[in-house]
Amino acid sequence: MDFDYTVITEKTFDEAVNAVEQETKKAGFRVLHIHDVSATLNEKDFKIEPFKIIEICNAKSAYAVLKADIKIGLCLPCKINIYVKNKKTFISGMRPIILTQFFPKADLGNLPKEVDQIIQNIINNSK
Repeated sequence: MDFDYTVITEKTFDEAVNAVEQETKKAGFRVLHIHDVSATLNEKDFKIEPFKIIEICNAKSAYAVLKADIKIGLCLPCKINIYVKNKKTFISGMRPIILTQFFPKADLGNLPKEVDQIIQNIINNSK
């Protein structure tokens, strides 16, 4: 099972970021914060290609997993990364289905699979 779901897009970096924001809202999730990693590193004179981390959340899903095991909070909120590598723009998200490997005693039911599909849809629709 892959840890991530990653696609290459023909969109520009900024277009991909905007698309993820819009598709997140359409999916019933909320953008909590966007970290401009490349800008933060640039402040310390570390140069990397454009890279942003978009933190997204659905309160109902977050509540359910936290009730199952509060330590799942270490994996929240869900993150979608947009980055440029070798002149190509990538959209990548961690797959929630891996939560069952990290928290085998938590009774998560189908929720990890459902959220995994939603994140894949956000990524695919942003492509």
